[in-house]
Amino acid sequence: MGPLTGIRIIELASIGPGPFCGMMLSDMGAEVIRIDRIDSQPYNPKDALLRNRKSVAVDLKHADGAEVVLHLVETGDGMIEGFRPGVAERLGLGPETCLARNPQLVYGRVTGWGQSGPLAQAAGHDINYIALTGVLHAIGESGRKPVPPLNLIGDFGGGGMLLAFGMVCALLEARSSGEGQVVDAAMVDGASALMALFYSMPSRWHTPNRGENLLDGGAPFYGTYETSDGKHVSIGAIEPEFFELLIRHTGADRARFADRMNRSKWPELRSELARIFKSKTLHAWCEVMEATDACFAPVLSMEEAPHHPHNKERKGFVTLDGVTQPAPAPRFGRTHPQEPTPAPMPGSDTGAVLSDLGLSDAELRRLRASGAIGG
Repeated sequence: MGPLTGIRIIELASIGPGPFCGMMLSDMGAEVIRIDRIDSQPYNPKDALLRNRKSVAVDLKHADGAEVVLHLVETGDGMIEGFRPGVAERLGLGPETCLARNPQLVYGRVTGWGQSGPLAQAAGHDINYIALTGVLHAIGESGRKPVPPLNLIGDFGGGGMLLAFGMVCALLEARSSGEGQVVDAAMVDGASALMALFYSMPSRWHTPNRGENLLDGGAPFYGTYETSDGKHVSIGAIEPEFFELLIRHTGADRARFADRMNRSKWPELRSELARIFKSKTLHAWCEVMEATDACFAPVLSMEEAPHHPHNKERKGFVTLDGVTQPAPAPRFGRTHPQEPTPAPMPGSDTGAVLSDLGLSDAELRRLRASGAIGG
Protein backbone atom coordinates (compact mmCIF):
# COMPACT_ATOMS: atom_id res chain seq x y z
CA MET A 1 0.00 0.00 0.00
CA GLY A 2 1.17 3.51 -0.79
CA PRO A 3 2.12 6.14 1.82
CA LEU A 4 -1.20 8.00 1.35
CA THR A 5 -3.39 4.92 1.81
CA GLY A 6 -6.40 5.85 3.96
CA ILE A 7 -6.60 9.41 2.59
CA ARG A 8 -9.74 10.28 0.60
CA ILE A 9 -9.63 13.13 -1.92
CA ILE A 10 -12.64 14.55 -3.77
CA GLU A 11 -11.60 15.89 -7.18
CA LEU A 12 -13.86 18.23 -9.13
CA ALA A 13 -13.14 17.42 -12.78
CA SER A 14 -10.93 19.92 -14.59
CA ILE A 15 -8.04 19.81 -17.06
CA GLY A 16 -4.25 20.02 -16.75
CA PRO A 17 -2.89 20.64 -13.25
CA GLY A 18 -5.97 19.40 -11.35
CA PRO A 19 -5.90 15.90 -12.85
CA PHE A 20 -2.12 15.80 -12.54
CA CYS A 21 -2.41 16.54 -8.83
CA GLY A 22 -5.03 13.79 -8.57
CA MET A 23 -2.70 11.39 -10.35
CA MET A 24 0.18 12.25 -8.01
CA LEU A 25 -1.96 11.69 -4.92
CA SER A 26 -3.64 8.53 -6.19
CA ASP A 27 -0.30 7.08 -7.32
CA MET A 28 0.75 7.31 -3.68
CA GLY A 29 -2.29 5.34 -2.52
CA ALA A 30 -4.89 8.04 -1.82
CA GLU A 31 -8.47 7.20 -2.77
CA VAL A 32 -9.35 9.86 -5.33
CA ILE A 33 -13.03 10.20 -6.25
CA ARG A 34 -13.40 12.31 -9.36
CA ILE A 35 -16.63 14.24 -9.82
CA ASP A 36 -17.24 14.09 -13.58
CA ARG A 37 -19.88 15.85 -15.59
CA ILE A 38 -22.82 13.69 -16.61
CA ASP A 39 -22.12 14.54 -20.25
CA SER A 40 -18.33 14.15 -20.04
CA GLN A 41 -17.03 13.95 -23.59
CA PRO A 42 -14.81 12.90 -25.14
CA TYR A 43 -13.79 10.04 -22.88
CA ASN A 44 -10.23 8.80 -23.15
CA PRO A 45 -9.67 5.59 -21.14
CA LYS A 46 -5.95 5.82 -21.95
CA ASP A 47 -5.43 9.20 -20.23
CA ALA A 48 -2.61 8.68 -17.74
CA LEU A 49 -3.63 11.77 -15.75
CA LEU A 50 -6.93 10.08 -14.85
CA ARG A 51 -5.59 6.72 -13.72
CA ASN A 52 -6.32 5.22 -10.29
CA ARG A 53 -9.65 7.01 -9.91
CA LYS A 54 -13.21 6.31 -8.97
CA SER A 55 -15.67 8.35 -11.03
CA VAL A 56 -19.02 9.76 -9.92
CA ALA A 57 -21.09 11.61 -12.52
CA VAL A 58 -22.87 14.66 -11.09
CA ASP A 59 -24.61 17.73 -12.51
CA LEU A 60 -22.99 20.40 -10.34
CA LYS A 61 -25.55 22.99 -11.43
CA HIS A 62 -28.36 20.87 -10.03
CA ALA A 63 -29.18 21.66 -6.39
CA ASP A 64 -29.30 17.97 -5.51
CA GLY A 65 -26.04 17.42 -7.40
CA ALA A 66 -24.16 19.92 -5.24
CA GLU A 67 -25.62 18.26 -2.16
CA VAL A 68 -24.32 14.87 -3.33
CA VAL A 69 -20.81 16.34 -3.53
CA LEU A 70 -21.17 17.84 -0.07
CA HIS A 71 -22.09 14.40 1.28
CA LEU A 72 -18.83 13.15 -0.16
CA VAL A 73 -16.98 16.14 1.30
CA GLU A 74 -18.17 15.10 4.76
CA THR A 75 -16.26 11.83 4.35
CA GLY A 76 -13.17 13.27 2.70
CA ASP A 77 -9.77 14.43 3.90
CA GLY A 78 -9.22 16.77 0.98
CA MET A 79 -10.84 18.31 -2.07
CA ILE A 80 -9.20 19.73 -5.19
CA GLU A 81 -10.67 22.03 -7.84
CA GLY A 82 -9.24 23.90 -10.81
CA PHE A 83 -11.97 26.41 -11.67
CA ARG A 84 -11.54 30.12 -12.25
CA PRO A 85 -11.84 32.03 -8.92
CA GLY A 86 -15.43 32.26 -7.75
CA VAL A 87 -16.85 29.42 -9.86
CA ALA A 88 -16.86 26.85 -7.04
CA GLU A 89 -18.58 29.37 -4.80
CA ARG A 90 -21.32 29.95 -7.38
CA LEU A 91 -21.86 26.19 -7.55
CA GLY A 92 -22.33 26.06 -3.79
CA LEU A 93 -19.05 24.17 -3.38
CA GLY A 94 -16.68 26.89 -2.27
CA PRO A 95 -14.32 26.44 0.66
CA GLU A 96 -16.57 28.19 3.18
CA THR A 97 -19.45 25.84 2.45
CA CYS A 98 -17.28 22.72 2.33
CA LEU A 99 -15.39 23.54 5.52
CA ALA A 100 -18.69 24.15 7.28
CA ARG A 101 -19.62 20.56 6.43
CA ASN A 102 -16.19 19.19 7.28
CA PRO A 103 -13.97 21.48 9.42
CA GLN A 104 -10.93 19.24 8.96
CA LEU A 105 -11.11 19.35 5.15
CA VAL A 106 -8.08 20.50 3.17
CA TYR A 107 -9.49 22.44 0.24
CA GLY A 108 -7.00 22.69 -2.63
CA ARG A 109 -7.40 25.17 -5.47
CA VAL A 110 -5.17 25.49 -8.52
CA THR A 111 -5.35 28.39 -10.96
CA GLY A 112 -2.97 30.18 -13.28
CA TRP A 113 -2.93 33.62 -11.69
CA GLY A 114 -4.05 32.72 -8.15
CA GLN A 115 -7.18 33.53 -6.19
CA SER A 116 -6.32 37.24 -5.93
CA GLY A 117 -4.54 39.95 -7.88
CA PRO A 118 -5.43 42.08 -10.92
CA LEU A 119 -5.19 39.11 -13.31
CA ALA A 120 -7.09 36.61 -11.16
CA GLN A 121 -10.19 36.60 -13.37
CA ALA A 122 -8.35 36.61 -16.71
CA ALA A 123 -8.15 33.51 -18.88
CA GLY A 124 -4.71 32.09 -19.57
CA HIS A 125 -2.63 29.02 -20.25
CA ASP A 126 0.74 27.67 -19.19
CA ILE A 127 2.63 29.83 -21.67
CA ASN A 128 1.12 33.01 -20.20
CA TYR A 129 1.88 32.11 -16.60
CA ILE A 130 5.52 31.27 -17.26
CA ALA A 131 5.84 34.39 -19.40
CA LEU A 132 4.97 36.59 -16.41
CA THR A 133 7.54 34.98 -14.11
CA GLY A 134 10.74 35.22 -16.15
CA VAL A 135 10.72 31.55 -17.08
CA LEU A 136 9.78 31.80 -20.73
CA HIS A 137 12.20 34.66 -21.39
CA ALA A 138 15.06 32.46 -20.20
CA ILE A 139 14.42 29.50 -22.53
CA GLY A 140 15.56 29.37 -26.13
CA GLU A 141 18.54 29.94 -28.40
CA SER A 142 20.64 33.08 -28.47
CA GLY A 143 19.19 35.66 -30.83
CA ARG A 144 15.97 33.69 -31.27
CA LYS A 145 12.51 34.03 -29.73
CA PRO A 146 11.61 32.27 -26.47
CA VAL A 147 10.64 28.59 -26.80
CA PRO A 148 7.71 27.11 -24.81
CA PRO A 149 8.99 24.08 -22.80
CA LEU A 150 5.78 22.15 -23.52
CA ASN A 151 3.40 22.87 -20.62
CA LEU A 152 5.65 21.22 -18.06
CA ILE A 153 6.59 24.23 -15.95
CA GLY A 154 3.26 26.02 -15.46
CA ASP A 155 0.61 23.32 -15.62
CA PHE A 156 2.48 20.40 -14.12
CA GLY A 157 5.59 21.37 -12.15
CA GLY A 158 4.40 24.78 -10.99
CA GLY A 159 0.71 23.86 -10.85
CA GLY A 160 -0.33 20.25 -10.26
CA MET A 161 2.79 19.18 -8.40
CA LEU A 162 2.77 22.36 -6.31
CA LEU A 163 -0.85 21.64 -5.37
CA ALA A 164 -0.02 18.03 -4.48
CA PHE A 165 2.81 19.25 -2.25
CA GLY A 166 0.52 21.83 -0.65
CA MET A 167 -2.19 19.24 -0.07
CA VAL A 168 0.17 16.85 1.70
CA CYS A 169 1.56 19.71 3.83
CA ALA A 170 -1.93 20.81 4.86
CA LEU A 171 -3.09 17.22 5.45
CA LEU A 172 -0.18 16.69 7.84
CA GLU A 173 -0.98 19.95 9.64
CA ALA A 174 -4.66 19.03 9.92
CA ARG A 175 -3.75 15.83 11.73
CA SER A 176 -2.09 17.83 14.51
CA SER A 177 -4.41 20.85 14.62
CA GLY A 178 -7.70 19.16 13.80
CA GLU A 179 -8.48 22.02 11.44
CA GLY A 180 -8.65 22.19 7.68
CA GLN A 181 -7.66 25.10 5.46
CA VAL A 182 -7.50 26.35 1.89
CA VAL A 183 -4.46 25.69 -0.30
CA ASP A 184 -4.10 28.36 -3.01
CA ALA A 185 -1.75 26.94 -5.65
CA ALA A 186 -1.09 29.45 -8.43
CA MET A 187 0.97 28.52 -11.46
CA VAL A 188 2.66 31.94 -11.40
CA ASP A 189 3.82 31.20 -7.86
CA GLY A 190 4.96 27.69 -8.71
CA ALA A 191 6.80 28.74 -11.86
CA SER A 192 8.56 31.48 -9.88
CA ALA A 193 9.56 28.96 -7.21
CA LEU A 194 11.09 26.72 -9.87
CA MET A 195 13.23 29.69 -10.96
CA ALA A 196 14.67 30.22 -7.45
CA LEU A 197 18.20 29.15 -8.44
CA PHE A 198 18.36 31.49 -11.40
CA TYR A 199 16.98 34.48 -9.53
CA SER A 200 19.64 33.95 -6.88
CA MET A 201 22.55 33.40 -9.29
CA PRO A 202 25.12 36.21 -9.51
CA SER A 203 24.98 38.02 -12.88
CA ARG A 204 28.40 36.65 -13.80
CA TRP A 205 26.85 33.17 -13.85
CA HIS A 206 23.45 33.89 -15.37
CA THR A 207 22.62 36.93 -17.49
CA PRO A 208 19.30 37.92 -19.09
CA ASN A 209 20.73 36.94 -22.48
CA ARG A 210 18.81 33.84 -23.54
CA GLY A 211 20.93 30.92 -24.77
CA GLU A 212 24.22 32.41 -23.61
CA ASN A 213 24.49 31.00 -20.10
CA LEU A 214 25.84 27.98 -18.30
CA LEU A 215 22.62 25.97 -18.12
CA ASP A 216 20.56 27.22 -21.08
CA GLY A 217 22.61 25.77 -23.93
CA GLY A 218 25.06 28.63 -24.14
CA ALA A 219 28.00 26.71 -22.69
CA PRO A 220 29.54 24.25 -25.19
CA PHE A 221 29.82 21.59 -22.48
CA TYR A 222 26.13 21.79 -21.53
CA GLY A 223 23.84 21.22 -24.47
CA THR A 224 22.84 18.90 -27.28
CA TYR A 225 24.65 17.86 -30.46
CA GLU A 226 23.58 16.11 -33.62
CA THR A 227 25.12 12.79 -34.60
CA SER A 228 25.89 11.47 -38.08
CA ASP A 229 22.57 9.60 -38.25
CA GLY A 230 20.45 12.66 -37.47
CA LYS A 231 19.94 11.85 -33.79
CA HIS A 232 21.21 13.81 -30.80
CA VAL A 233 23.29 13.45 -27.64
CA SER A 234 23.13 15.50 -24.45
CA ILE A 235 26.24 16.73 -22.66
CA GLY A 236 26.42 18.17 -19.14
CA ALA A 237 30.14 18.12 -18.31
CA ILE A 238 30.27 21.22 -16.10
CA GLU A 239 32.77 20.16 -13.44
CA PRO A 240 36.46 19.99 -14.45
CA GLU A 241 36.80 16.26 -13.79
CA PHE A 242 33.74 15.52 -15.90
CA PHE A 243 34.90 17.85 -18.65
CA GLU A 244 38.26 16.07 -18.69
CA LEU A 245 36.45 12.82 -19.48
CA LEU A 246 34.47 14.55 -22.23
CA ILE A 247 37.72 15.64 -23.85
CA ARG A 248 39.20 12.16 -23.47
CA HIS A 249 36.23 10.28 -24.92
CA THR A 250 35.62 12.68 -27.82
CA GLY A 251 39.28 13.06 -28.71
CA ALA A 252 38.93 16.85 -28.72
CA ASP A 253 42.05 19.04 -28.68
CA ARG A 254 42.70 19.64 -24.97
CA ALA A 255 44.69 22.80 -25.60
CA ARG A 256 41.88 24.30 -27.64
CA PHE A 257 39.47 23.82 -24.72
CA ALA A 258 41.88 24.99 -22.01
CA ASP A 259 40.02 28.27 -21.52
CA ARG A 260 36.57 26.69 -21.62
CA MET A 261 34.96 29.14 -19.15
CA ASN A 262 35.77 32.13 -21.39
CA ARG A 263 32.32 33.01 -22.76
CA SER A 264 33.78 34.76 -25.78
CA LYS A 265 35.11 31.41 -26.96
CA TRP A 266 31.92 29.43 -26.43
CA PRO A 267 30.61 29.76 -30.02
CA GLU A 268 33.92 28.50 -31.41
CA LEU A 269 34.14 25.60 -28.94
CA ARG A 270 30.52 24.67 -29.54
CA SER A 271 31.18 24.49 -33.28
CA GLU A 272 34.14 22.20 -32.67
CA LEU A 273 32.13 19.83 -30.49
CA ALA A 274 29.35 19.88 -33.07
CA ARG A 275 31.86 18.78 -35.73
CA ILE A 276 33.16 15.97 -33.51
CA PHE A 277 29.75 14.57 -32.54
CA LYS A 278 28.60 14.72 -36.16
CA SER A 279 31.37 12.26 -37.02
CA LYS A 280 29.70 9.19 -35.43
CA THR A 281 26.28 7.65 -35.02
CA LEU A 282 24.32 7.88 -31.79
CA HIS A 283 24.91 4.18 -31.13
CA ALA A 284 28.66 4.63 -31.56
CA TRP A 285 28.75 7.51 -29.09
CA CYS A 286 26.69 5.53 -26.59
CA GLU A 287 29.20 2.69 -26.77
CA VAL A 288 32.00 5.13 -26.00
CA MET A 289 30.43 7.45 -23.42
CA GLU A 290 27.30 6.02 -21.83
CA ALA A 291 27.65 5.11 -18.12
CA THR A 292 30.85 7.17 -17.83
CA ASP A 293 31.28 10.32 -15.74
CA ALA A 294 31.38 12.47 -18.85
CA CYS A 295 27.75 13.38 -18.11
CA PHE A 296 26.39 11.97 -21.34
CA ALA A 297 23.02 10.56 -22.37
CA PRO A 298 21.31 9.93 -25.70
CA VAL A 299 18.35 12.17 -26.51
CA LEU A 300 15.51 9.68 -26.77
CA SER A 301 12.01 10.10 -28.13
CA MET A 302 8.95 9.14 -26.09
CA GLU A 303 8.78 5.96 -28.17
CA GLU A 304 12.41 5.10 -27.43
CA ALA A 305 12.71 6.08 -23.74
CA PRO A 306 10.69 3.17 -22.22
CA HIS A 307 12.97 0.67 -23.96
CA HIS A 308 16.28 2.01 -22.67
CA PRO A 309 17.95 -0.59 -20.41
CA HIS A 310 18.14 1.79 -17.45
CA ASN A 311 14.45 2.68 -17.62
CA LYS A 312 13.52 -0.96 -18.13
CA GLU A 313 15.52 -2.20 -15.13
CA ARG A 314 14.03 0.50 -12.88
CA LYS A 315 10.54 -0.17 -14.27
CA GLY A 316 10.22 3.53 -14.97
CA PHE A 317 7.26 2.98 -17.30
CA VAL A 318 4.11 0.89 -17.06
CA THR A 319 1.67 -0.23 -19.74
CA LEU A 320 -2.07 0.11 -19.15
CA ASP A 321 -4.53 -1.00 -21.82
CA GLY A 322 -1.73 -1.00 -24.35
CA VAL A 323 -0.59 2.54 -23.50
CA THR A 324 2.90 3.06 -22.11
CA GLN A 325 3.09 5.80 -19.48
CA PRO A 326 5.38 6.91 -16.65
CA ALA A 327 5.29 4.77 -13.51
CA PRO A 328 4.41 6.31 -10.13
CA ALA A 329 7.25 8.30 -8.57
CA PRO A 330 9.03 8.66 -6.22
CA ARG A 331 9.90 5.21 -4.89
CA PHE A 332 9.51 4.16 -1.26
CA GLY A 333 11.36 1.51 0.69
CA ARG A 334 8.34 0.14 2.55
CA THR A 335 5.01 1.64 1.43
CA HIS A 336 4.85 0.64 -2.21
CA PRO A 337 2.00 2.07 -4.31
CA GLN A 338 -0.16 -0.49 -6.04
CA GLU A 339 0.00 -0.96 -9.78
CA PRO A 340 -1.85 1.86 -11.57
CA THR A 341 -5.32 1.18 -12.91
CA PRO A 342 -6.73 2.70 -16.13
CA ALA A 343 -8.89 5.81 -16.18
CA PRO A 344 -12.51 4.92 -15.37
CA MET A 345 -15.52 5.60 -17.55
CA PRO A 346 -17.12 8.82 -16.25
CA GLY A 347 -19.80 7.88 -13.75
CA SER A 348 -18.84 4.21 -13.63
CA ASP A 349 -18.58 4.26 -9.82
CA THR A 350 -21.55 6.51 -9.07
CA GLY A 351 -23.80 3.80 -7.63
CA ALA A 352 -21.11 2.05 -5.59
CA VAL A 353 -19.63 5.23 -4.10
CA LEU A 354 -22.99 6.78 -3.19
CA SER A 355 -24.29 3.50 -1.79
CA ASP A 356 -21.25 3.46 0.50
CA LEU A 357 -22.34 6.91 1.69
CA GLY A 358 -25.61 5.38 2.81
CA LEU A 359 -27.88 6.48 -0.03
CA SER A 360 -30.64 3.97 -0.61
CA ASP A 361 -31.51 2.44 -3.97
CA ALA A 362 -34.69 4.50 -3.98
CA GLU A 363 -32.72 7.71 -3.41
CA LEU A 364 -30.29 6.84 -6.18
CA ARG A 365 -33.19 6.23 -8.55
CA ARG A 366 -34.69 9.59 -7.60
CA LEU A 367 -31.40 11.42 -8.17
CA ARG A 368 -30.90 9.76 -11.55
CA ALA A 369 -34.48 10.55 -12.59
CA SER A 370 -34.03 14.20 -11.63
CA GLY A 371 -30.78 14.47 -13.62
CA ALA A 372 -28.68 15.24 -10.54
CA ILE A 373 -26.45 12.21 -11.06
CA GLY A 374 -25.54 9.88 -13.89
CA GLY A 375 -23.89 6.51 -14.18
